[in-house]
Amino acid sequence: MANTADISRGMIIKLDGSLYTVVEFGENKTARAAAKVWAKLKGVDNSRSIEKTWNSGDTIYPVRVERKAFQYLYKDDTGYNFMDNETFEQIALQEHLIDAPQFLKEAQEVSVLINTETEQPMSVELPDKIVVLVTYSEPGMKGDTATRTLKPATIETGATVNVPLFVNEGELIRVNTKTGEYVERVK
Repeated sequence: MANTADISRGMIIKLDGSLYTVVEFGENKTARAAAKVWAKLKGVDNSRSIEKTWNSGDTIYPVRVERKAFQYLYKDDTGYNFMDNETFEQIALQEHLIDAPQFLKEAQEVSVLINTETEQPMSVELPDKIVVLVTYSEPGMKGDTATRTLKPATIETGATVNVPLFVNEGELIRVNTKTGEYVERVK
């Protein structure tokens, strides 16, 4: 059992039979009334995003979650297949459980969040930034650098990322998996 004073960013709580992760939280204090605690919640087992307000000191129900290192193997008709790096067990997960499936590449290490109560995988998180190879990109026009002009480039996973004009086919780039944006060129 926990109360609203224990809320923290990233915590997973059970609310109305569903699991939610805390994206943002805060406290509203007034001189006349008791303090209120609010939180922006994102659904773990559903795609809903909600806001919830509690009275200060109310009981919340956190879910204990374990983060395990897995390796992405391949995709087939059963889903995306991952292997536990310690036990070498394999699991197949559906696409909606993966935060950025378009950036998955074979042999990539990911974190799988597992609900310790049910031993069920809840979600897959990729590293914040990954290095990928540009497989196709139109050549940039020389002298067209007055503004930050971007062009589409296809990367080795098949996803399309907007990159600066100086990035060419065959180069390695770093991509932010949360936003899908180009970060930098890798030497």
